[in-house]
Amino acid sequence: MGKSKARITAIGTYVPQKKLVNEDLERMVDTNDEWIVQRTGMKERRITGDEEFASHLAYHAIENMIEKYQKNIQDVDCIIVATTTPDYAFPSVACQIQSHFNITSTAAFDLNATCAGFTYGLHLANNLITSEAHKKVLVVATETLSKVTDYEDRTTCILFGDGAGAMLMEFDEESPSFLASHMGTNGDGGIHVYRTTFATTMGEKPLNSTGLMVQNGREVYKWAVRTVPQGMEQLLFKAEQDMEDINWFIPHSANLRMVESICDKSQFPIEKTLTSMKYYGNTSSASIPLALNLGIEEGKVKAGDTLLLYGFGGGLTHLGLLLTWNI
Repeated sequence: MGKSKARITAIGTYVPQKKLVNEDLERMVDTNDEWIVQRTGMKERRITGDEEFASHLAYHAIENMIEKYQKNIQDVDCIIVATTTPDYAFPSVACQIQSHFNITSTAAFDLNATCAGFTYGLHLANNLITSEAHKKVLVVATETLSKVTDYEDRTTCILFGDGAGAMLMEFDEESPSFLASHMGTNGDGGIHVYRTTFATTMGEKPLNSTGLMVQNGREVYKWAVRTVPQGMEQLLFKAEQDMEDINWFIPHSANLRMVESICDKSQFPIEKTLTSMKYYGNTSSASIPLALNLGIEEGKVKAGDTLLLYGFGGGLTHLGLLLTWNI
């Protein structure tokens, strides 16, 4: 497609008020704070209320973005929402956002790339703007994983939380944000992390059909630690850059041990890596914008920084982006 013409101009985030701390989980399953921290790096997660859904988190994240950057979204001409936990099968969360903010003329759709959803959304928005099909795109990641978590499964219930992030992208030929992308899919690994709706088998393999998340953490871990460092290498090769050129690495916050292994294998310093799992848990597609926004608020991420974002998860699918942060 050639040089990007899309610039990121604003970011906002939101997490629900209710906290689920490790001590709460100790009372629910056979686990303890030390075990959870040692294996995941997580202390807290945010949990939605019974009548609080993905659309509500999205509204708050967008409002946070508008307030911080004084942005007008009435002329947004495309809304892309990454989510695996929409309020409804249909209408989409994107359509609910259009209605809530009364955006007069826009395309609106949800995409499901699980934990790679946010980077997928940014990649798609960049291509839509660069092709000049659209001028101003709102990308939102919003998840309510607590609603599909099995709180009797001690290996998975310690991981997941709820949250949302929003980003505004606009046409700008002079100072685009996007430098390179790299993606891939391993559909054979879909059996390792799934949630059923209608089907009770995958291929010939029987599934847990409760509608709750099921994860083979060991297999997902092995795939991610092998795949992401290779993807990072390909991404830098495309952009003709080196690891030393990256100011901040922002991977999906699956768990801290996985991120540490990815950094170790790619020989990237963990000190230059931003995550959001300590206080928010694994929020799937929302974890990258939450981590990035924390880095901005803490004064770490600055204008002119080069960022490497990498989403990976169920599918199995992955997508990495190299960005110039020029807000």
